[in-house]
Amino acid sequence: MILDAHGHLGPWPDFLIPDGSADGMIGLMDRLGIDAMGISHLLAVGPAAEEGNRLAFAAAERYPGRFGVWQVYNPHQRNRLTEQGVWGVKLHPDVHQCALDDRRYDPVWELGLPVLAHGQTDSPWSDPERFVTVARRHPHVPLLLGHTGLWPYGFARAAELVRDHPNLYLEICGSKMTGRWIARLAGLAGADRVVYGSDACFLDLRMGFGRVALAPLDPADRALVQGGNLARILGGDLS
Repeated sequence: MILDAHGHLGPWPDFLIPDGSADGMIGLMDRLGIDAMGISHLLAVGPAAEEGNRLAFAAAERYPGRFGVWQVYNPHQRNRLTEQGVWGVKLHPDVHQCALDDRRYDPVWELGLPVLAHGQTDSPWSDPERFVTVARRHPHVPLLLGHTGLWPYGFARAAELVRDHPNLYLEICGSKMTGRWIARLAGLAGADRVVYGSDACFLDLRMGFGRVALAPLDPADRALVQGGNLARILGGDLS
């Protein structure tokens, strides 16, 4: 099973997205053989968390089993969260300008659901070190470090930080990621700690999947990265 941990639907004001529709995404997923994708709606990441989350749930309902919802939590809006019918929670500390280890995110950690958060090396909001702080406070919460810190100069450091915290995972989407880096990260942190994501519709799904499909990994490690690890994190519940 191939599972994409990091996807989006909708538009973004300063980024060209040729097709942010659910129909378009499903068409690409079918062409590539991707079974399911975790989505957050960009309206939710941006100005309207509750409405954007509603749109994400509507897309998941329209395509049962193909979209898992990462419900967005905005710490300034304090929007409602649910434990039902979701893959987990999506956080974007940089857009919301609220550091990942800020106590305003406590309602998220209290749910105990998996969390996918934007990570960016040297960001005051989402540097990988902040993921370590949260992982220590909440060892029961599976936490995906989005983009593996985003910048290549920080990839190895992110892998080293993750390695000692079993609830931390490297999510590998980003325009700077390469197949060789994916294999290197699997070697540094363990293949069981690396999770495939594409960042579609921000980035082209075909390129994102191509990086992991063609990465120099052995078949067992590729199976873990492409879906096995995320299935384990989600407890086998992909609804």
